[in-house]
Amino acid sequence: MKAAQRQSSFELLRILSMAMVLVVHLDGASLGLPEPNGEIVAMSARDWWCLVVESLSIIGVNCFTLISGYFGIRISWRGLLKFSASCLFYSLGIYLGLVVTGLLPWQWTDFADAVMIFSHTDLWYVPAYLGLYLISPILNAGVENLEKGRFQWCLIAFVAFNLYCGWWWGAQFNATGYTVVQLIMMYLIGRYIGRYGMFFPAWNKHYYLLAFLLCSGAITLQAVFCNAAWTYAYNSPLVVLSSVAFFQWVGSMRFESRVVNTLAASSFAVYLLHKNPYIWGNIIKPASIYMWQEFSLPTFTVFVLLAVVVIYLFTTLIDRVRIFLLSKW
Repeated sequence: MKAAQRQSSFELLRILSMAMVLVVHLDGASLGLPEPNGEIVAMSARDWWCLVVESLSIIGVNCFTLISGYFGIRISWRGLLKFSASCLFYSLGIYLGLVVTGLLPWQWTDFADAVMIFSHTDLWYVPAYLGLYLISPILNAGVENLEKGRFQWCLIAFVAFNLYCGWWWGAQFNATGYTVVQLIMMYLIGRYIGRYGMFFPAWNKHYYLLAFLLCSGAITLQAVFCNAAWTYAYNSPLVVLSSVAFFQWVGSMRFESRVVNTLAASSFAVYLLHKNPYIWGNIIKPASIYMWQEFSLPTFTVFVLLAVVVIYLFTTLIDRVRIFLLSKW
């Protein structure tokens, strides 16, 4: 099977995945999610808005990891250093910028936290991705040396184990999907698609979109009757299915765009910047809560859309500095 080649469809998927992460943070992570407990009649328009938007957007992290699996991580010391430097650029850069401008007092403990990007961080995906990065050569070697049928059964068994023990029973190794185990599972699913092609290849690409929308609707209904944290876990079966369906829908497109490729290069930087504790805790989360409390639902919806665009474009501009500096390596 020939290696998958990067196309703008997958770069668009990076952008959409990170936009979804932003929406989830502006929605459930900022406002909290309603717990209707099956009382549909008592639900307000805002309750439905929160659940529907969360259901459509919760797949962002899974899709982002599927892309890594589809193309395969190629580990190298240079790649590891560039990943570390990218995380440090935002973690340390934001802290020092706030100190220099007098918005934050200097403290050695805060400086140390900003430097120790893999252990002293609120950004769970950073150390989790590092773990995936380090183990990827073993995963890749296993995939390369397994015939298709054996790979299928191993993957099915691992996914079933993950969903049953982790999601269903809440085992600590992967209760809600915020772990390296979840990233490994999505990476292997992505490797399978990258190696053997899309699931249901005879489908029209719009069938994948339909599958995504049906899964999103099912997730919303589940949230009405079940616990929100359980419903929106990254390793929920419906969330995994929705992630794969959306991945295949966007991935089945074929086009080339320099603009899309340029914007996609800063997709991970959007996460590093907006979820930085100083930016997130002092600006983005309070702004989302304020807009939710003070304005109408249509106005808040416009705010979310504008916030996603503005944060992404602003980060892209800032990220040109990082790209320039790391290009010299």
